[in-house]
Amino acid sequence: MVDICTVCGLPQDLCVCESIAKEKQKIRVSIIKKKFGKKYTVIEGLNKNEIDLKELAKKLKNEFACGGTGKGDHIELQGDHLNNIPSFLEREGFARDAIDVERPKFTNARSR
Repeated sequence: MVDICTVCGLPQDLCVCESIAKEKQKIRVSIIKKKFGKKYTVIEGLNKNEIDLKELAKKLKNEFACGGTGKGDHIELQGDHLNNIPSFLEREGFARDAIDVERPKFTNARSR
């Protein structure tokens, strides 16, 4: 028996729901600093009901050879991958104009 998608009505192997959802996303990519000054690349704005965050996080970690996780509605990657994320997401089917990259504004002063 072939599974049918409840959204588009096509068989699961022909389902286009995720590719349509990728085109509608408004993605924000930024860098945050965590404990001990470690930098993390954060990808926000993904709809976890339409996009498989665990699968996307797995692909990102393999592509950039880093650790990371999909938490709630965002993905965190260890390290600074700000320059490479937009081209990777574009190859995965996300619209280039929907990806907003926020450059960090770090200061040299230590916060206490």
